[in-house]
Amino acid sequence: MRVLLCLLLLPGLAAAEIYRWTDANGQVHFGQRPAVPGAEQVEVTPQVVERDAATREREARTERFYDARRDEQAQAAAASAERQAKRAQECRELRGKLARMPEGRRYFRLEANGERSYYSDEQLDAARRQLRDRVSERCT
Repeated sequence: MRVLLCLLLLPGLAAAEIYRWTDANGQVHFGQRPAVPGAEQVEVTPQVVERDAATREREARTERFYDARRDEQAQAAAASAERQAKRAQECRELRGKLARMPEGRRYFRLEANGERSYYSDEQLDAARRQLRDRVSERCT
């Protein structure tokens, strides 16, 4: 990141005009604008810093580490979103089942042979309680 910033600023620094002049006391000054007539323009060349192999390898390792970390975070976010979607679907299903069990109505399940097996009042109350408990546990 810093290297990129330096590379972007480098042409601007190279194009900057620097002037040098000496005042009446013999002191040398530098500035972006000439303060006195006769100030000479100084050519400034940027210093190129070469990095050794160990530094380049360390930078590459650091970049790989950050890339892996970003990938892990993206995967964790995707897994979390998937879990939330599954939980929301489960809540919709539980609430739907609870809504289909209205008070005062007969409720049944179909047996393997196709016959209806009606719930007793106690079984129906227990099933409602169980669904309400699961909704409060899973959907808060």
